[in-house]
Formats: sequence, structure tokens, C-alpha cells
Amino acid sequence: MIKSTIKIKNYFGRGIPSMSTQKPKLINIGLIGGGPICLEFLKKSTIDYHRRIHAEIIAVADPDPKTPGMAFAKKRRLRTETDYHKFYAPDYNIQLIILLTPETNILEDVLATKPGHIRLVSYTTFEILWTAIGLEERKLREHTTEMETLINGIRDFILVITPDMEITEVNEAFLQKMGFTREETIGRKCYEVYHKLDHPCEESRIDCPLNGVIRNRSQYRQVQTRLLPDDEKRYYEVNIYPIWEKDGKISKFIHISRDITQHKQKEEEITGRLEHMVEERTRQLKETHTKLLHQDKMASLGKLSASVVHEINNPIAGILNMIMLIKRILEEDSLNEKELNQFAQYLDLMETETRRTSRIVSNLLAFSRQSRMELKKINLNQLIEKTLILSSNLLKIEGAKIEKKLAPDLPDLVGTEDQLLQVFMNIVSNAAEAIEAAGGGILRIETRHSLKNGAVTAVFKDTGTGIPQENMDKLFEPFFTTKKKGKGVGLGLSVAYGIIEEHGGMINVKSSTKKGTTFTINLPLNPSSITTDSNGGLHGQYENPDR
Repeated sequence: MIKSTIKIKNYFGRGIPSMSTQKPKLINIGLIGGGPICLEFLKKSTIDYHRRIHAEIIAVADPDPKTPGMAFAKKRRLRTETDYHKFYAPDYNIQLIILLTPETNILEDVLATKPGHIRLVSYTTFEILWTAIGLEERKLREHTTEMETLINGIRDFILVITPDMEITEVNEAFLQKMGFTREETIGRKCYEVYHKLDHPCEESRIDCPLNGVIRNRSQYRQVQTRLLPDDEKRYYEVNIYPIWEKDGKISKFIHISRDITQHKQKEEEITGRLEHMVEERTRQLKETHTKLLHQDKMASLGKLSASVVHEINNPIAGILNMIMLIKRILEEDSLNEKELNQFAQYLDLMETETRRTSRIVSNLLAFSRQSRMELKKINLNQLIEKTLILSSNLLKIEGAKIEKKLAPDLPDLVGTEDQLLQVFMNIVSNAAEAIEAAGGGILRIETRHSLKNGAVTAVFKDTGTGIPQENMDKLFEPFFTTKKKGKGVGLGLSVAYGIIEEHGGMINVKSSTKKGTTFTINLPLNPSSITTDSNGGLHGQYENPDR
């Protein structure tokens, strides 16, 4: 027999609280009177109102078996009796009788005959409660209608989903836009409706917003892309709001989707415009950069050309004047001993100017790295000795004395002798000129070896005039010089800087005006970074810790 279950609640719509954690005992109910009110009561009592406090209607009694209540009871397979006194039998196990008939004599008879364990609700009491419940039901129905009208008027998609992912409610906007009917939606799983899947969404492929709520234990938001029935791509902002039970479990998910396609398209349009503007601006900057580089190259070329023309033109003009003077003297055919002595002076001057022109060209060639060099093992002490021999005349003229402290058994290094010789010649030459400007002095040269770093060091310390502090940062710049016109184009130290850099070494300069200058050069014994290009030029790494 199928029993009809009614969940008891008061007319305010709240379940009667249970004082025990145990499952309440089932109350069996018998109805007396099978009229219209009985039929209405039986239909509404089949709704599951509450989960904890409940009772079952198991039987209906009426003298007339054809009354609406009796007919419906039989249809529901409830027990029916024409004599309500049978409800007193132990096999019914009825604990509550409800009178649904106003006849006073039946009330008096039941009160006089029923066993003491059976409770009784009179018709008057039932009518009061039923009327109050009806009023509340009517208010609730009106409120529900209002809410449904309001929700259906909202253009956002609204769904109510259970923790089992079953859709229990949906608004009209969703049905109309997605092309579903209520029958195709209510009772189905959300993944069946949204993704046409027969199984829950895989986290690796689809980020389920319901799982986001469970992870975060709070509202969850995400943006989704969906295809409508006409294959139109739309963007939706999805917000999931959890409804919590008292025990902390989730009762329902309120799923609200808002169409943000127009906003997204505007956002993408703005992003596209910004990207285009950035690309256009980048292109313009590249063009400007290229133009500036070209202008800088042309300016450098012009500066180089002017310097080279000026420096080379001076000695060539001097040589030309000497040649013209000698030719004029020869044409006069009046040579004497005095004029022969002048010829010797002229030739000395011509030799000096020719050598100066050669030095300028050599510096330019080294600066452009077009000379072909060969790597080989070099002894630093021997290279310094060779430098001092070549510079001996200059050092003597400038009044510079040499003090040497060269480390014995210095290991050989790998490099290019000509280039390193040029570095040392430049440093010694500059030191001699600084000592001459100071009225004489000493150039101390020291070498040492570092086993830990695998490098050799050469130190050149002079007692010359020193370098002003404001010139220190520009010391290695091409074309920077403090020498008088005709003494150089400012390429010596920039060439030295590049050579040491290509040998993987370091060059450090310390100087004080009126006290002197110290150049410290560190060179690795086996610089693995040294490579030669197609023209024989060197390439390496350089580090100056004081720059």
C-alpha cells in the first residue's frame, strides 16, 4: 500500500523544531469525513513540506464510499472504511484522528469511544488552522507570482541548480535566448543543457563555476563564451551565488549570466586600436631611431674627416713647404756649406712630419680594427722592455726616469703583440708628456701574476701633472684630447681601451692633479672569449669596475 506523507508545519511556514537529534517517530493519521475538504487536504498533503517532522495519512472513513475524499483515497491506495470505529483496531496503529466533518454527534461519539492513546483534532480546530494556512498559502502564491514576474522580466539568465547539478528553476530570458522549453530544461543536468555532455565537465577542459564556489566557499565570477542556436558567439559574465544550509552545506546555486558581448566587443575594439597605435608609434620610433643613427654616423664621419684632414694637412703642408724651399735653393744653383746644413734640418723636419702622418694613419687603422693580427704567446716583461727601448729617446727628451719592478718567472699570455705594444706605447707616451709638463719626474712600471684569477697585471704609475676629475669620464672617448693642436686626434686611449677589451682584460685609471696618474691593466693568460673576425680583428669581453 502506498501511503501519503504530510510534513507538519505551523501556519507561518516554519517547521516545528525538534528537540532531539534522533529521527522523530512516524505519526499515523486517520481522516473521518470524505467530503470536498477531505479531497483538498489529501491533494495538498502529498507535498513534502519539511524534512524532519512528518506524518502519514493511512486511512479515510466515511459512511458514503462515493464521496470525493473516499474516491481519491482509493485511487491513492489508502485504506478506506465506512465505519470509523475500525480505526481503533491495533492493526491500524493510528495515533491521530482528524475530523473533516462538522457533525457534532460524530465528535461526541469519537470522544466517548476512542482509546486514550489516540489524539483528536476537532473539525473546528482543523478549520481554523486550515483557513490560516490557506491565507498564508495565498499570500505565498501571490508573492511567488510577483517574484516570477520580476525574474522573468530580467534579461539576465537566471537558473537555480542543486549540488547534484540539476536545474530546478529557470527564467524566461534563458529559455527564449537559448531556444529551450521549460520541459527541456527543468530536471536536467546543467552540463547537459550548457555543453550537451552526458557527464560532468572535466576540470582540465572546462572551468566549472560551481566548483569555483565550492573551492572558494563564496560567490564566484567568470567570463564564458557560448554559442547560441544560430551559432552566434556571445560573451557572458557568470556569477554563482551559493545558498547555505544551517549545517554549512550548500542547498542551491543561483546561477546568473549577463550578456557582455557588446562591452567585450568595444573592449576588443579599443584594445585593437591601442595595439595599432602602439605598433604605429613603434614603427615611427624605429624610423626616427634609424634616422638619428644615420645622422649620428654622418656627424661622427664628419667629425672624423675634419679631424683627420686637419691633422694630416698640417704635416703635409710643412713637408710641401720644405720641398718647395729645397727646389728653389737648387734652382739658384748656389749651394754652400751653410745651405747644405739647412738641407739636413729640412730633411729632419720632413722625416718628423712624415712619421707623424704615419702615426695618425696607424691610429686610425687600429681604431677601425682593419689591421690583421695574429694570436701568439707573449711575455709581458719582454713586451714592456721592448716598449721602453722604442720610447727611450722620447723619455730622455721629456725628462722621465724609469723605475721597474718586473715579477720574475711571469707566465706567458695569449694575445697580439703589435696591439698590446701599441697600448703600452700610448700609455708610456702620455706619461712622458705629463712628466715633461710637470718639469720632470718618474715613471714606475710593475708587473705581477695572480694564480687565483689566472691573469697578469701591468701597472704604469707616473708623477706627472695628472688628469682633472672632470675629464676622467671622457678619457677613453674617441677624439677626446687635452693636448695642444698638432699633438694628436684623441684616438690613443680609445684604441688602447678597445684592445684591452678585446683581450678579455680590464683597464683601470686613477689620477690626481699635480700628483700623477696610475694605469692598471689586467690581462687573462688564456682569454677564451678572444675570437678573430674575417679581417683578423679581435673580439672579447671587457669590464671596468670604476666606470
